[in-house]
Parts: sequence; structure tokens; C-alpha cells
Amino acid sequence: MVEADNRSVFLNANEFAEQHTIVYDGRTYSDIPVLLTKIKESERPVHVGTDHVDGIYLASAIAHIALSDMNGIVPEQDQDIQIDDGIALGHPLYRKYRVVTSDCEMGMICLELEAYDE
Repeated sequence: MVEADNRSVFLNANEFAEQHTIVYDGRTYSDIPVLLTKIKESERPVHVGTDHVDGIYLASAIAHIALSDMNGIVPEQDQDIQIDDGIALGHPLYRKYRVVTSDCEMGMICLELEAYDE
């Protein structure tokens, strides 16, 4: 019953979610509903002993995905995941994220993601 509610409300493309293509661990999951919330964009943190490049920002997002749409696979922490982010010259553009946290409850995957952006 919870999974039906998740699909009919949160993962409903007419309500909150949008259709996205996800690439994870060599597999492509095409046109699945994803609730992707970009929560902040901040200047890249400075690490002692490394160079700091002006104009690079750390973008954070939360993604909610139905477990069944990922064929029962939950992306793991510290792994890369790609989510389409538009089309350029007739080809999809993908944003590469690192999975910061990964959780799955009642058939819903929740991922906290980070990506560097210019």
C-alpha cells in the first residue's frame, strides 16, 4: 500500500517527480520517475595542502527513486551515479554525482548526492 502511495503521489510525473534516465554500475535505467531536489550549491570546501580553484561549486541534491524501478538495486555510498540533466545537440547530458548517503525504506530509495559544478 505504501509503494502504491509513493508512486501515485511522490513519484507521479504530474505532481512532484520527473522522468530521468539513470546510469549506475554499468546499467541504464531509462525514463523512470525520480524526485530530484537540488538542496544547495556552495563554494567548494578548501582542503589544506590542495589547490582551490575559483568558480568551482559543490552542488548537493536528494533523489527519491522507487526500488522496483532500479530492479531492486540500491546504489551504495561513495559510488558514482549519473542522472540525465537535459539535452544538447540531440544527445542527453548527464550529471555525475557521488552517493553520500544511501537508504531504502518501504520500497523507496533515498540518496544524498554531491557533484562539482562550474
